[in-house]
Amino acid sequence: MSPQTASSIDRDEVARFDSLAATWWDERGPMRVLHRFNPVRLAYIRDAACRHFGRDPSAPFALEGLRIVDVGCGGGVLSEPLARLGAEVTGLDPAPANIRVARAHAETEGVRVDYRAETIEAVVDAGERFDIVLAMEVVEHVTDMPAFLRRVAEGVRPGGLMFAATINRTLRSFALAIVGAEYVLGWLPKGTHDWEKFVTPAELTRAVEAGGLTVTDTTGVAYNPLGDSWRLSRDTAVNYMIAAERPA
Repeated sequence: MSPQTASSIDRDEVARFDSLAATWWDERGPMRVLHRFNPVRLAYIRDAACRHFGRDPSAPFALEGLRIVDVGCGGGVLSEPLARLGAEVTGLDPAPANIRVARAHAETEGVRVDYRAETIEAVVDAGERFDIVLAMEVVEHVTDMPAFLRRVAEGVRPGGLMFAATINRTLRSFALAIVGAEYVLGWLPKGTHDWEKFVTPAELTRAVEAGGLTVTDTTGVAYNPLGDSWRLSRDTAVNYMIAAERPA
């Protein structure tokens, strides 16, 4: 959920997420929705990666040996469970307080994650490439989405995967993700999202494919109020995720 990259970084967004850093692991706090959303995005990444790399998704360490970079990792809510599945995870975030929180939590839990207060640009410019690159709940917080995704795509090695999750720019997303989630239900701090920076699936696909990747899946994510949980859906009008691959 944190903004990234030197060319597209939004300093105001970084400062806002920096101020929320201490709340990342409070499941009843401002990150409550992210914690509820986490199981479905984790399963989506795990299952797609296992299909692609020929792994058993039910294995305890299904992602063992795979190098993953979590761009805009925040406090490590997604990075940690991926590391528990055996992946070698690098978490990047430009907000130093987020990285301090992520490192402290991982140390307490005994989980090994390489957290860095760096941008994806700096990492790929240094020559690092990964089996899986994640841009989850981040593209709606940058100033130049196409430029950001081109740099993110550079981090995917030949034969590797990229995953992204974001919010569609529709009237329904304005009603639910902003008015509902921020102002009516209070699930998120007011001002978390800017509707004009939401990204349609077509826009996201164009940006990812401009980086040399091929989008292989687009899946909606819907909220189930009865179970207070999220599930995969054909409906991409609000939340959705994509998977993309770089040819081997």
